[in-house]
Amino acid sequence: MGIPLHGIDIAIIVSYIVAIILMGWFLSKRASQNLDAYFLAGKSLPWWVIGTSHGASGFDITGTMWFVAMLFTYGVKAAFIPWIWPLFDRIFRQVYLGPWIRRSNVLTGAEWMKTRFGTGTAGNLSHISVVVYALVLAVGFLCYAFQGIGKFAAVFFPWDLSWDPLLSAHSYAIIILLITTGYLLLGGWYSVVLTDLVQFLLLTIASVFIAWIAMSKVSAEMLQSVVPQGWDRLWLTWKLDLDWSGLIDGLNQKIQDDGYTFLGFIITVMFLKGILVSMAGPTPGYGIQHQLCTRSPREAALENWWMSIVQLVPRFLMITGIAVLGLAFFSSTVNGMLSEGRSFDFEQILPLVVRDYVPVGLVGVLMAGLLAAFMSTFDSTVNAGAAYVVNDVYKRYLAPQAPAKRYIHMSYLASIGLVIVSIVVGITVGSIHEITTWITFALYGGYVAPNVLKWHWWRFNGHGYFAGMLSGAFVAILIQLPKTINGFAGTELWEFPGRYAFFVTAPLSAIVSIVVCLATKPEEDEVLLSFYRNVRPWGFWGPIRAKLRQQDPDFEPNPDFWWDVFNVGIGIVWQLQLMVAPICLVIRRWHTFWGSLVVLAVTSVIMKFTWYDRLERS
Repeated sequence: MGIPLHGIDIAIIVSYIVAIILMGWFLSKRASQNLDAYFLAGKSLPWWVIGTSHGASGFDITGTMWFVAMLFTYGVKAAFIPWIWPLFDRIFRQVYLGPWIRRSNVLTGAEWMKTRFGTGTAGNLSHISVVVYALVLAVGFLCYAFQGIGKFAAVFFPWDLSWDPLLSAHSYAIIILLITTGYLLLGGWYSVVLTDLVQFLLLTIASVFIAWIAMSKVSAEMLQSVVPQGWDRLWLTWKLDLDWSGLIDGLNQKIQDDGYTFLGFIITVMFLKGILVSMAGPTPGYGIQHQLCTRSPREAALENWWMSIVQLVPRFLMITGIAVLGLAFFSSTVNGMLSEGRSFDFEQILPLVVRDYVPVGLVGVLMAGLLAAFMSTFDSTVNAGAAYVVNDVYKRYLAPQAPAKRYIHMSYLASIGLVIVSIVVGITVGSIHEITTWITFALYGGYVAPNVLKWHWWRFNGHGYFAGMLSGAFVAILIQLPKTINGFAGTELWEFPGRYAFFVTAPLSAIVSIVVCLATKPEEDEVLLSFYRNVRPWGFWGPIRAKLRQQDPDFEPNPDFWWDVFNVGIGIVWQLQLMVAPICLVIRRWHTFWGSLVVLAVTSVIMKFTWYDRLERS
């Protein structure tokens, strides 16, 4: 049960909710002009606005709760754990994939398929497979958001909406989802971006204050007394060198349950997996929508650079401040609960710390910001999912000549349908960690091979893409199905360990993709030549490059492969410092903090010459 909020905090929260609904109403006329306006804001917004919006969408409440639990448990080494997504995929988009995507000038990731596979049977099949995958992914991310907002709200609000605390959390989640859906329907992508900007401002203010509170209340010596030796060290070892015995004994079991006992090995595997996932490009969700709504290929690259900065620095100030306060003031309570045989949900550390250690007024700002964080992730996901339903199913196959107003009305229905499905499925999910593992290991595994091959191999065709995507998504759903049945029916069906799912879905999808591709004919030369001329990818495009040069002897292929490889490597190191520096600042690990700033400065200067100065000016 939560505790009553102060009147000032309630006033701030209510004012925020009223303001965003009014904003949505104000933007509704502009957003309802056509699908391009509703789903991409007319491709009229500058890169720094899109980058801030994209970064704010990633500053979600669910992921923040999860990262707090990870930092609490694993210490500074937790800076590597975001590679599970992988967080460095935006570096690939910054360096080269963002401009490649933007050159297509389409509305959705599914519509992009026609630029690569044409509009024949193979193109239609690839298009359908992306729509299916996009909707499965949207439901997965919406379940992820559902879990986080329910757990968060149940700590703060004083009303028990059910006899069961879990059901009470679900009730709060449903209410907040409905409010968010309301303003999203009004303003479309304009609402998404505007809410993201408000959220970024609120959360940046709150992050700085929380970091300051943690540093003023918890000395370096006090923190050292409640964490095991090595907690504040960044350097990875093959086997995790943390022992929580005598401090919080239950954390040793949590580390084992998470599967991170051999953390160095796990991070290495996640890094290699992440390289493949990043080369595949953004999944068909709000990530690719942010690329498509920029004004030019150059701005698509800059948007991703700015996104890393605006998301990571304030977010990890907040995450570290909350984790430090939790370690200092909740360790004994948590240890007592676990020693008595009671359970403790480490994903609840964030709301518990905010409730008990953040002052009146700032709680309201922080809660408004975190509600905005939830809403920005949620509305971006719903908007992107609805775009696939309306643009890639209804408009393409059912009503290609319908008036713009009908498409907007169908967008409303598609958004509502996605929300209902996500609520039903979200109720069965056990934890944030569970859904995170399923998305990043099972669902992403099925995405990798077809999407790496589509960029880099001329022979890969729409039939192979269709078969690989659907087989990967189907197996990912089968892996999750027993958990969903157990959640609904209370049965005990055997469940496949989620952290190993990538090693099933990725190879299977790759094999199916290549076999079907080689068993069917290549795409038409006209389609391949057009794609290669416009997008200019590097990779195995020799036959197409030769044919294009016969038509246009002056054509120059993309010469930047080695520059891109170099910049990706430098960019990953640069991005890691955006997490390490704020973590070490708050915990006062000064030599690591200053070292990370030096590395950040050096890599920034290098990228200025090797990346920024080489960006296309068109």
